[in-house]
Amino acid sequence: MLYTEDKAYPKGKLKVTYYEDRLREAAEREEALAAMRKVIKAEEMPWELCRDGKIKHVANEKMNGRIASVDVYIQEIPPGGRTGKHRHMREEVFYVLEGKGYDIHHDPDLRFIDIYEWGIKKRGKRFEWEKADVVYIPVMVAHQHFNLDPEKPARIIIANPRLPIYMGCSRWEQLEDAPEYKAKK
Repeated sequence: MLYTEDKAYPKGKLKVTYYEDRLREAAEREEALAAMRKVIKAEEMPWELCRDGKIKHVANEKMNGRIASVDVYIQEIPPGGRTGKHRHMREEVFYVLEGKGYDIHHDPDLRFIDIYEWGIKKRGKRFEWEKADVVYIPVMVAHQHFNLDPEKPARIIIANPRLPIYMGCSRWEQLEDAPEYKAKK
């Protein structure tokens, strides 16, 4: 027997409150955001020595700040040093606060047979940067930052949107650790 939509859609007895739940959650989220700090003082911004290197979190969802859509941190790259190498499913942009260096970007090598396979092209592209430059890194591009100054650290301020994570695009891969992280172990 062929079902038409008008006969098929009334089927089912399950009753839920999904729509009402979403309305309630949206109101609760607005209240929570209103209660969050709009100013975060420098001394309240935590430092982290992580697999990507030494960073100072400026805006992160765990910091109880009103900034809801972007993660921002300052990365300090040691004299003559480098960061870790990683890639993620969200774009990235950074501004050079001080120093001079370069990035190596490895474009993704996407293959689709039965599943998506995100490889990395072996040869990377080099992008030079210096104080006051802005560098853009596309989605899934493996990247690493290098400081050319053998005597002074370079500092960059990095921003990543949170929306892709909320949409289920949470893939993030650390491909190489920063040298100072390895020394910490």
